[in-house]
Amino acid sequence: MSPTIGVFDSGFGGLTVLRALLRNLPQANFAFLGDTARLPYGSKSRRTIARYAAESAQFLVREQGAEFLVIACNTASALALDAIQAAVPVPVLGVIEPGAASARAASVTGDVLVIATAATVESRAYTAACQARGLRALEKACPLLVPFAEEGWTDHPVTAEVIRIYLSELLGEAADRGLQPDTLVLGCTHYPLLRPLIENAVPYGMKVIDSAEATAAAAARMLGQIPPLSESDPPTGQVSCFATDSVEKFERLGSRFLDRPTGPVQLVDLGG
Repeated sequence: MSPTIGVFDSGFGGLTVLRALLRNLPQANFAFLGDTARLPYGSKSRRTIARYAAESAQFLVREQGAEFLVIACNTASALALDAIQAAVPVPVLGVIEPGAASARAASVTGDVLVIATAATVESRAYTAACQARGLRALEKACPLLVPFAEEGWTDHPVTAEVIRIYLSELLGEAADRGLQPDTLVLGCTHYPLLRPLIENAVPYGMKVIDSAEATAAAAARMLGQIPPLSESDPPTGQVSCFATDSVEKFERLGSRFLDRPTGPVQLVDLGG
């Protein structure tokens, strides 16, 4: 019997994680919830983020029958993973630990860079996860990249120049600290849409880790599923999408992030 996997994000950036999950778990059924009425989570307190995330997780488990949860939100993974695990009786996987594990597997020097939103960087969750694996990590907030991704400027010269500036600043800081980074972690679920521009901007030989791909691979290992599909094989499971607000925007932008139509997005009310 195909498992039902719940995927949660504060918005729709986590659809890049769902896109990777569909490739890695082609027979699974998915329920994706974007808590669009209450974003951005990054401006909220840890207590409020934990409450919102727990309510969303409970909806996916109790109302949609999810047997496994993927928290496709870096902020919730950083600040509310324990609260989510306490709120539901199913396994829960965040995006930060898989990203750090992939960085450990990829890095030779042991020095890695992380680009993410300000809230994720301020949490220092990636630094802690990398340090636990013997890595030295340097994080940088890149606040302009999320709006560029949502605007569809994924191959725009302005986006390319901003990425170049951010990475130049980050590499300069790494050099000042005596680091020799050979790996860059994309610590935001919007950033996979900008990966080609990011790969063009990093030094030759630097590996780019997509935490969405890393999380999907980790979920597949945990669930013991069959190998990923080839690019030409469509997933066979069902996908249902839910949002707490702005379903029209979700359908419009979400299809870009998912790389396929989201289908009708159902509006749900999780309270204030």
